[in-house]
Amino acid sequence: MSYIKSLFNSKDQPINSYANFWSWFTQNEQKFYKVLKNQGNIEKDFFDKLSPKLDELKDGYWFLAGMLNDTTAELILTADGVIKNIVFVEELVEAAPKINNWKITALKQPSDITKFGIEIDGYKFDSSKMNFFSTTHKYMPDEIDITITHQDFNEENKAVITNGVYLSLDNTLGELKSITTIDNVTIINPKDATEELIPLNKLKDFLTWREKEFVEKYKGLRHNTENDSYSGLEGTLNNGLPLVAVINMDLLNWDSKASHPWISVVEIKYNGDANNGMPNSYEYELLNEIEEKIMEELKDYDGYLNLGRQTADSIRDIYFACIDFRKPSKVLHKLKLLYKDKIEVNFTIYKDKYWQSFNRFLP
Repeated sequence: MSYIKSLFNSKDQPINSYANFWSWFTQNEQKFYKVLKNQGNIEKDFFDKLSPKLDELKDGYWFLAGMLNDTTAELILTADGVIKNIVFVEELVEAAPKINNWKITALKQPSDITKFGIEIDGYKFDSSKMNFFSTTHKYMPDEIDITITHQDFNEENKAVITNGVYLSLDNTLGELKSITTIDNVTIINPKDATEELIPLNKLKDFLTWREKEFVEKYKGLRHNTENDSYSGLEGTLNNGLPLVAVINMDLLNWDSKASHPWISVVEIKYNGDANNGMPNSYEYELLNEIEEKIMEELKDYDGYLNLGRQTADSIRDIYFACIDFRKPSKVLHKLKLLYKDKIEVNFTIYKDKYWQSFNRFLP
């Protein structure tokens, strides 16, 4: 099956709900089907029309499209590796109606690496070229640190091989598993391997075993922050502006951090030019209001722990350690839209099982 990726951003008619989008798509699906089946002008007659509709619904939707077989076209909606967009891709596909001669798929699905390979710039990415091994860390036993070996890897072709390896992981494991189960990937030449090499087609089973082990270890674990102690920290940035942070030190010293591996960082930008980078009284109240609204939705006993906040240089960062990434994605996106006319709110979600990104707050 031949797939082509959309990279267009033009806009015309408004789409503001999943139902709106699928209504529009079903009105045009026969034309899209014919373009794909007959290999017509796919960019002009399909991609240029579909891309702006997805952009109007929400930024962060990508897609692949092609003929699955002689009678069925497939549209794969993908988050393109961005964790905070996964839930919206899943919801959009879940809302799709049944459409004759179409298969609508959420996220790139796994394929058989023994039958399917990728080739980029003359380099092959399949089980004949690639193996793996796992590294265990004494003080981070739940970390899944994978090293992929490629027979042709060297410093000169590092960028090409790295791109191919990540594409291969997406195809071998599927997009969701590739993004969410592996904590760290290193790519080397086999001659530099420090452990016994394992065939790449066994990686999926290895990750399934590790994931099951992880879930069983932390099943039902939660943390109540009501009686936790917080520390106020002060510092100075390289530009001379002050930094103030309030951090839950009990959480930072917790021995079960890995149970809440998803870190959500809410970044709120204000104008602190007249106040040495700090918020004025109005902005201060607004920042606190936003944090309170987040905590109303993301509660500690449900698995969403407020680690604290940092304020400096016209930016307030609010930190949460979360048991999953889907609910924070929806809550924070809704919050961003709610305050868009008052203040700039952005957020990121990433995986950090041992909260290493917060070591800077520890003594």
